[in-house]
Amino acid sequence: MSTTPVHGTWEPEPADRWEDAFLTGNGHHGALVHGDPDADRVIVTHHTLVRPGGDDEHRRPPALAARLPALQDRLLAGDRAAAEDFTDGRPLQWVRPFHPAFQLRLNRPSPDDTDAPYRRAVDFTTGETTATRAGWTSRVFVSRADDVIVQHVTAPHLTLDLSLDPRLPGAPAGLGIGHGAVLTPEGALLTLRAHYPGSDLAYTGVTLAAVTGGTTRLVPPGVLVEGATEVLLLTRVHRHTGELDTVAESRALRALLPAAPYAAPHAAPCSAAYDDLLARHLTHHRTAYDRVTLDLAADPAERALPGSELLARPHSTALLERLFAAGRYHLLSASGLLPPRLTGLWTGDWNTAWSGAFTTNANLNLQTASAAAAALPEVTEAHAALVQRQLPHWRDNAREIFGARGAVAPSHTDGECGHTYHFSREYPLHLWTAGADWLLGPLVDHDETYGTRDPRTTAALAEAALFYEDFLTRTDDTGHLVVVPSYSPENRPANASWGALNAAMDLSAARHALLTAADRRPEHADRLRALADRLPPHRVNADGALAEWAWPGLADTYDHRHLSHLYAVWPLDEINPYDTPDLAEAALRALELRGAENDSAHGHLHHALVAARLRDGARVAHALGRVLDGDYFHASLMSAHYPHRDVYNADAAHALPAVLIEMLVQSAPGRLVLLPALPDSCPRGELRGVRTRFGASLDLTWAPDGSATAVVHPHRSHRIELRTPSGAEPLDLVAGEDRVISVRTR
Repeated sequence: MSTTPVHGTWEPEPADRWEDAFLTGNGHHGALVHGDPDADRVIVTHHTLVRPGGDDEHRRPPALAARLPALQDRLLAGDRAAAEDFTDGRPLQWVRPFHPAFQLRLNRPSPDDTDAPYRRAVDFTTGETTATRAGWTSRVFVSRADDVIVQHVTAPHLTLDLSLDPRLPGAPAGLGIGHGAVLTPEGALLTLRAHYPGSDLAYTGVTLAAVTGGTTRLVPPGVLVEGATEVLLLTRVHRHTGELDTVAESRALRALLPAAPYAAPHAAPCSAAYDDLLARHLTHHRTAYDRVTLDLAADPAERALPGSELLARPHSTALLERLFAAGRYHLLSASGLLPPRLTGLWTGDWNTAWSGAFTTNANLNLQTASAAAAALPEVTEAHAALVQRQLPHWRDNAREIFGARGAVAPSHTDGECGHTYHFSREYPLHLWTAGADWLLGPLVDHDETYGTRDPRTTAALAEAALFYEDFLTRTDDTGHLVVVPSYSPENRPANASWGALNAAMDLSAARHALLTAADRRPEHADRLRALADRLPPHRVNADGALAEWAWPGLADTYDHRHLSHLYAVWPLDEINPYDTPDLAEAALRALELRGAENDSAHGHLHHALVAARLRDGARVAHALGRVLDGDYFHASLMSAHYPHRDVYNADAAHALPAVLIEMLVQSAPGRLVLLPALPDSCPRGELRGVRTRFGASLDLTWAPDGSATAVVHPHRSHRIELRTPSGAEPLDLVAGEDRVISVRTR
């Protein structure tokens, strides 16, 4: 039995549902692996696969700038429904939906080993999924080095019917499908071309099958392999216009194989190629995965359980260990070309909920919340790539909607288009101005963690600040600036309509964007700081809670899944128990009053992240418990949006590691907080390799007797403030010199 955390999961049965299929990916390609020895399916996905629809004109931001002054006048005059008609009249339009490509089918005719023991597993350290029964074995991973899906199947006298099958749930009837199959010296080349209805866009999948032994013959739409000992499948998918040069793609796949002749007697080039491809992949994947580990001293017997059985023990520390490991694994695997979507990098259905898009007013940042601390700069680089790709569209949003220079981010994007066009009366997402700061925040955290200032981030921050310089022109009776219109995702005041004034998130975002840009641009610092100083303070309402709208007379709506008004607490450090204790108390009161609305997983984990910043361990444990007790996780350890595994969604899976880190270690550029919210359910443990925003890595151990030890490995020399359950003290760090800190957990 395991005496250390299990870095993987397993099941004793193949996956019947695609939601339970084990996942592997490299941030470009993804694969959902069912592991069925008789009729295996590997569903292929790619971040670029979004279904086209509509024309470019309908994906433009609404041209409302000329009407903005009149709207501001009405809102300032007390017309609380003024924003109801601030629209160009378009109906709600969703962003273009993410979809799967096809499934690679591997059918075996009536094997004799159906009663033999079976096991399928995924190894988080390698990204490799395996399935075994008797003499049959299948291994699949997606290479971070060579950007290819690799599957290796072995069995005595192996017979397989191979095909690329586009028939997945929700696939449009008008999808134009073309199959191709040709024999090659290695075995065969399979192609599938899918042309979107009503569009010049298409995508093409190419699979090179290398076969050792036996015979290979064409059986349309695929091939039949008989009497082989092993088969190696290399698969890529491309989205394109016109025709893909499949000959060139087949040459590129063939170049990944060893030079040994496939017809040589007793040769095993498939195994050699697989091992070589895996070794190159591990240089990237394992290096990233191994940087951080969490050990909660769980029961070895529970660590040995299949994931589905462990999920039935929601109070098990072995479950927390495995979900932490799975969350980092899936987050890394989903991040590359883009950061994770609402479904990560995976889906088995064309009708993906909420278009399988990037929802930027909560979900994306929650999913990537652990990137800096959990030592996954690969995730932050993917996040930065999304921002940089869409900045020109953010400029269009600022100009067309607000008549301003600078940049305004959308609430929803398909990963291609960054224009704001998904909005309605009930969800006036085009009024939301905090998005650029919200999305740039993780890039700032990354720079602080690694001691660099990415010039791309500095330039984008300047554009966010420039927007506020143009937009913040209205004042109240006290001379404070007013954010008008203002929107708190995705809530409304109890006594007003959706567009309001001075949402707490908007105030914090404007202040943070201006001050952060000032820190990076000294030549503009005085002007930007002066503008930030004119923003109003947060308001505490009659319930003693931090108000969601800092405008007198606007009443809070407490039962809501979003906690946008506590943006100042998490992810920002504007409100904390050390520098602003009164506001921290009001923020905690706001958290106490907040309902869970529809039990969205992201709401519970957002609640936990805020509670951890406010040092409320009991509330962190309660919020975690709502998720662990709510049947949110599939056997794949990917999560759902609602309880009882309703709606496949990566929010809980990817955000949970951040919660576990924040309850143990928090950092700011000048502060280290140790054990701020340790729950009673985790009396012993070890967190290794976590990164801090003052340029150090850290290892932390704690024991049931209340003792704890932190070892800080600083990369930069400076003085910080150390906060522990015992109080505060200064801590001097010298680059290259470890500091050992003894702490009491209570």
